[in-house]
Amino acid sequence: MSYREYAFKVRETIKKHHQWMSKSLPMIASENITSALVREVTASDFAHRYAEGKPGKRLYQGCKYIDEVENIAVDLAKKLFDAPYVNVLPTSGVVSNLSVYTAFSKPGDTLMALKVTHGGHISHAELSAAGVRGLKVKTFPFDHEKMNIDVEKSIEKIREVKPRIILFGASVFLFPHPVRELREAADEVGATVMYDAAHVLGLIAGGEFQQPLKEGVDVISSSRHKTFPGPQGGIILAKEEYSKIIDRAVFPGLVSNHHLHHLAGLAVALAEMLEFGKSYASQIVKNSKALAKALDDRGFNVLCKDQGYTKSHHVLVDVSEQGGGTFVAETLEKANIIINKNLLPWDDISKAANPSGIRLGTQELTRIGMKEGEMEEVADFFKRLVIDRESVEKVKNDVVEMRENFTEVRYAFDSQNPYKYYEFL
Repeated sequence: MSYREYAFKVRETIKKHHQWMSKSLPMIASENITSALVREVTASDFAHRYAEGKPGKRLYQGCKYIDEVENIAVDLAKKLFDAPYVNVLPTSGVVSNLSVYTAFSKPGDTLMALKVTHGGHISHAELSAAGVRGLKVKTFPFDHEKMNIDVEKSIEKIREVKPRIILFGASVFLFPHPVRELREAADEVGATVMYDAAHVLGLIAGGEFQQPLKEGVDVISSSRHKTFPGPQGGIILAKEEYSKIIDRAVFPGLVSNHHLHHLAGLAVALAEMLEFGKSYASQIVKNSKALAKALDDRGFNVLCKDQGYTKSHHVLVDVSEQGGGTFVAETLEKANIIINKNLLPWDDISKAANPSGIRLGTQELTRIGMKEGEMEEVADFFKRLVIDRESVEKVKNDVVEMRENFTEVRYAFDSQNPYKYYEFL
């Protein structure tokens, strides 16, 4: 092919992706879709520009309107999260985490976080961002039954290892973490209390999860594209007293230009969440609970039944009796149901290629208007494919037909714009 043909092949391939997603049930817990207005501003000239430094004190000229948008984003974030200090420069959730590590620790210090197999994010581990900073990682004792941090054992371990940073938050985050319960132990050893809110930021914004800053957290790091329906990137929320050390760590430490088109999209998404966040977050949790119960009723081993399954967008299912996480995820994908396989607490890390579980998220289905009744239908699809082993093509046709009724992005200022607004491709 010519170079021109390669270029247009990229365009056509993206179009195929869009068409596929518009006929699918996307249930990856770490994804969401943005509104048409967010997409519009992210496609603006901001995508081509640089703005190193702070508003009004840039190292480049031509930033007066960029400064205005950044100030709007910061002001809206402070209001939405009731946060004294906000930094919107990090370009990802991992960069947010690394910025906080840099601000509050030095190489050789100890970080306490969840083990990856217990739901911790890879950036909380020594093989990723924590190791890049040179931190030694000790893990929280974990209660497999409650799928949460074991409070009493963690208090003992905090006193024993004296971590410099205690990190709450996870990639499998069914229930709020015990921030209040461990704050006193953190104070005893002089630890900074950090909270990675990447998965639950939208739920926090909507008042449907815990409120970390009010419960004793010093600093929140997060991405902004999971339950929070913004463009990809990062954000840091903290007590005002930490503003200078975080600012230095972020810029000039780890961020140069901060992806200004995504900054503009963030500002719009913050405004949308101030308007619609409570109703959106509430429906996400309702849908998660409804989906979990529906799957349980149909013979799936949904974790934490005695605790109401979940208080977030996550639903975690042990599918070891149905062929394992890889088989289930790949089978569902063939029928246009997009999920991910996931390690469960009793899995060894060596099982990552074929873990026992699957992790489901309801935030994207919620954003296109699905409610509890649709969760029953989704659970039926799972049963037909995974337990009944019905024809994939037959189920796929039913998935596509169902999805035709959900083509608009809700909880947005432009909610009447169809989800198919990308058809200009």
